[in-house]
Amino acid sequence: MVGPGYVEPHEGESISHYLGRWRREEINSVSSPGALGRMAGIGSVTARWEKFRFYHFPTAEELAAVSKLMEMEAEELLKMLPQKGQSMKIEPIRLCAACYREKPYHRLEWQFQSTAGCDRHKLRLLSRCPSCSEPFAIPALWVEGKCQKCGMKFKSMAKKQKGY
Repeated sequence: MVGPGYVEPHEGESISHYLGRWRREEINSVSSPGALGRMAGIGSVTARWEKFRFYHFPTAEELAAVSKLMEMEAEELLKMLPQKGQSMKIEPIRLCAACYREKPYHRLEWQFQSTAGCDRHKLRLLSRCPSCSEPFAIPALWVEGKCQKCGMKFKSMAKKQKGY
């Protein structure tokens, strides 16, 4: 069920990053986080998803409504969400700059409570800009891949990560 409004998700991409990326595509006229949910007929629930707030895990009906509007299978959306029972770290937003340098998108696993660091690079995750100490914005807002305060590129932050 892939249509002209379909934007392919990256492997392991977080729902927050994906929704922001999807909204910015030229084919879409959805300008705000809550607008997607309202257009799908489920209220502003998608705004909570962008902030990793899963007080109530998305229902099958919510996933079906959003995936229909996004012209994708509900199972694809489900892959971008934590599994039921998986504890999420809502704040701070975390980043492995070494991973981001390789493939520039936010990974869902970085927000798991159980994730201490990047297993691939054996580095601690960053939770703020190493240059100005500004906490990272939610991934839906990561348009240019840089700190919103000082402009340091996420890709260049890898050299500031510590091992674990």
